[in-house]
Amino acid sequence: MKIKGNRGKKFFLVTVSVMFLWIFGVYLYITYKKIDVQTNYNTQRLQSTNMVQTVEKVEEKSNTIADTIENVTQSVVGISKLKNTGSSIFSNNTEKELGLGTGVIISENGYILSNSHVTGEKHSVCYVTLDTGVTYDGKVVWADSNLDLSITKINAKELKRVNLGDSSLIRAGETVYAIGNPIGFEFRRTVTSGIVSATNRTIKIEENETQSYMSDLIQTDATINPGNSGGPLILANGDVIGINTVKISSAEGIGFAVPINVIKKIIESFEETDNFDEAYIGIYAYDKEVIPYLSTFATTFDKGVYVAQITPNGPASKTDLKEGDIINTIEGEEINTMNELRELIYTKKPGDIVRLGITRGKVNKNIDVTLGQR
Repeated sequence: MKIKGNRGKKFFLVTVSVMFLWIFGVYLYITYKKIDVQTNYNTQRLQSTNMVQTVEKVEEKSNTIADTIENVTQSVVGISKLKNTGSSIFSNNTEKELGLGTGVIISENGYILSNSHVTGEKHSVCYVTLDTGVTYDGKVVWADSNLDLSITKINAKELKRVNLGDSSLIRAGETVYAIGNPIGFEFRRTVTSGIVSATNRTIKIEENETQSYMSDLIQTDATINPGNSGGPLILANGDVIGINTVKISSAEGIGFAVPINVIKKIIESFEETDNFDEAYIGIYAYDKEVIPYLSTFATTFDKGVYVAQITPNGPASKTDLKEGDIINTIEGEEINTMNELRELIYTKKPGDIVRLGITRGKVNKNIDVTLGQR
């Protein structure tokens, strides 16, 4: 009887142990599944958080661009040659008659940059309307019809000015925005976007039975209309890299802007001294991009600018410089476009002597020119 009792006791212990192990195994399995589910949940939650953060970053980027453009538009002005233009685009007056256009504030003390065909030539009077709606009488203090740029002064202080970028660094494909007054009052400060389609473009202008050429322009597909003339072409960071000037009427998405670098020295001079004494050489020249348009010039060259005409009684006429010479350098700095030539001359003063490095046929020589005052 004692042996049977021991056997029964062992059987009971084995059974209990097996049941305990089974229950423990089930417990571990359930616990493991819970851990796995929790891990997946955390992963999904992390992925969801990442998606939210990505959306927030995209929204933040969009808001930054919108904020930048909103900030720049506060420095964009409307310009008219007539003081009373009315407020409707259905007026009988045309854009050409009114001289409706755009400008941009370039200094806190009232200097406005625009196109000369919008404001008129030097000493002209135009009317400038700020973002606040206040209109000022403006006097054109500098203008160059070859560049189609002008600077106008209004009697105002503490204005919000734009930042000027470096137009020499831009490349085709960069995103740009054009701001202007495309038709009239209702559509003031319209913003369009596009890309830089090309740089250093040359176009032929035919007007009033005369021909002229504009070179070293920025080409963009940002929509530009007549009233956009004089408005800024900006990068996504708000820097102005050009002033919108003209569009091709026979094609869509082809507009042009004058690079901002060409006028920086003039702006600095007006800001610092309220004056700019413009020096000049006294030549009419073309860069290599213009030559293909000119059937009268059977010449080709890889570098420099071609002297097409020397102004009678001008500074260059008193030197050995001749028509047909190629100017390669000024003061040792290489030039290949007319804007590069202008930029260098704008750093000088009337009376300064500059050394031109020229090529005449197969001969290279230096010619010194005493700059005159325009």
